[in-house]
Amino acid sequence: MSTAAAPVLVAGGTGFVGRRLVAALVEEGRDVRVMTRHPNRYAGPGTAVHGDVAEPATLDPALAGCAAAYYLVHSLGSADFRTRDARAAEAFGVRAARAGVSQLVYLGGLGKDDDRLSDHLRSRREVESLLGVGGVPVTVLRAGIVVGHGGISWEITRQLVEHLPAMVTPRWVRTRTQPIAVADVVRYLLGVLGRPEAAGRVFEIGGPDVLEYAEMLQRVAAIEGRRLPIVPVPLLTPGLSSRWLALVTDVDARAGRNLVDSMVNEVVVTDTSVRDVVPLRPMSYDDAVRAALMERAASR
Repeated sequence: MSTAAAPVLVAGGTGFVGRRLVAALVEEGRDVRVMTRHPNRYAGPGTAVHGDVAEPATLDPALAGCAAAYYLVHSLGSADFRTRDARAAEAFGVRAARAGVSQLVYLGGLGKDDDRLSDHLRSRREVESLLGVGGVPVTVLRAGIVVGHGGISWEITRQLVEHLPAMVTPRWVRTRTQPIAVADVVRYLLGVLGRPEAAGRVFEIGGPDVLEYAEMLQRVAAIEGRRLPIVPVPLLTPGLSSRWLALVTDVDARAGRNLVDSMVNEVVVTDTSVRDVVPLRPMSYDDAVRAALMERAASR
């Protein structure tokens, strides 16, 4: 499953995780294709190629000659995102097989299969299986909240802390999660590329800290030198929570709602087998927060 010389395609290479992955792949000396609907507007590293997962015929030229492809696409901001993502994943998997791709790598979501998963997390599971319909081995990395400048989940966290003197919160603030720095997500994505022992497997990735959402918020407040009293209100439903988020953050309302729906699901690593393939030491939540705040400050 050598991918050292042949091109590697990154679908979703202009997104939050994708653009960081593209830069890291190029730094490693890889021949990287960045799939985008508007290649003429792309000015980053790698080679921009036209492709749209909603138009399967456009995928063939993008995938031609590639040894591997990363799939970092989602439609979380659409009302019918589950249908859109299912169709797109199936088309991509079939076209990748036709092109002779030997490995697909997908970033999915943590959560127990026997839990009542939200539509967002259920969609991630569907995409995992549909990417493999053509027969290409799929390597899945399941993550919880990814901490980094520009990520939707992180922006919700940061803006809640910075915009509110105190928080009246729903019960989901007591849900446990295992956040991970975006830099570590990229390191895991790099680490499984071209590894035979990663083919066709599902791995769980997370940072070293298992925290309730309330703890995450309070740690951000402490790092920023703020006080953030939290008052839980059991009757604040996910629907009301999403409207509340729309009032105090500038994240996309529909994407925010879909993420809030997932916050009732515990997302904690239960299988650490990824360490046998990619033996890295993820940074702590506090360090991930500091890195995200520093990147934001540098970009302003």
